[in-house]
Amino acid sequence: MAGPVQFGLNRWNFSSPASFALDVRRGEEYGWDLALIPSSPLLVPDPYVMLAFAARGTDRIKLGPLIENPVMRHPAVLASSISTVDSVASGRTLLALGSGDTAVRLMGKHPAKVVELEEATLLARQLLAGDEVDTGTREPARLRHARPVPVWVAAGGPRTLRMAGRVADGVFIRVGRHEGNLRAAVDAVQAGAREVGRDASEVEIGVVLHTLLTEDHVYAADVGRSVAAGFYEYSPILFEGAGLEWGGPDIERLRKQVWPDFHHAADLAAAGRVVDFLGVDAADAFAVIGGVDDLVAQLRGVLDLGLPISTVVIHRLPAQAGSTTERGERGWKEIVARDVLERLQPVAID
Repeated sequence: MAGPVQFGLNRWNFSSPASFALDVRRGEEYGWDLALIPSSPLLVPDPYVMLAFAARGTDRIKLGPLIENPVMRHPAVLASSISTVDSVASGRTLLALGSGDTAVRLMGKHPAKVVELEEATLLARQLLAGDEVDTGTREPARLRHARPVPVWVAAGGPRTLRMAGRVADGVFIRVGRHEGNLRAAVDAVQAGAREVGRDASEVEIGVVLHTLLTEDHVYAADVGRSVAAGFYEYSPILFEGAGLEWGGPDIERLRKQVWPDFHHAADLAAAGRVVDFLGVDAADAFAVIGGVDDLVAQLRGVLDLGLPISTVVIHRLPAQAGSTTERGERGWKEIVARDVLERLQPVAID
């Protein structure tokens, strides 16, 4: 690794704004660099209210939604909301956009197309920069309380990755942890940047990694299969990139047995048993799973690839109900921060 990597988490105490703020404050004390919150109106309270509460109770940790989408909220609304939070957080925010997937499917809507996501990203960046935008009205539109918040795009497919390289400040890559898929994703982002004459090094790269801390190998295998199936469900090309074969029934038939999808099923282990034909190699390609030493080794494997990764987002997977990890929310964040993440940072040399 070339330098310190920032580590973020997108699973906190979402029960209330006050609880979220307290949890993020503790996370800051443990050493987490980013506190991210899903934007899914039916599942999680309003992200901007939650983030504003957290901003008032923290000093260092960065804050933002992961992932927002232009289907449920117009880009102008998103720009206004994150600017408001940024004024409280004193420049510690980011806005991450994506197609929507589960958040919009739960409302019976369709995820944003690549071109729609591109337009939304460009508009959000213009408004946050304080630029005037031609909307066809008598006077150009302008965000009066604009603040320079970076706009990221979360992407997994090659077209979306190239688009993100063209227009975003940063890209959260969601392709699992297999070297082939990670390298292809970074190449796509950088190719997109070069298409429009951008310096590819100016586009920050983050990775989102589905992570489960557990010593229960049976539970880990089931959850790992569900994670792998979730990637295949939306991006079958990622199996090809990892040298894997699906080898089971048609995914459209199997997805009828889970809700809303393999990544967000209430019982991930049960969802994994639906695809019990998948081997351990599938889980290894798409998830970070195991005990503390396993997590260190797997995350180090990603960071040692030499890719320009500045940020790692831990997408926490739920521990088995009743387990020590499941019962100890504070303990989990502290254990991962101090026993896993600290071991991944470069050693300072005097």
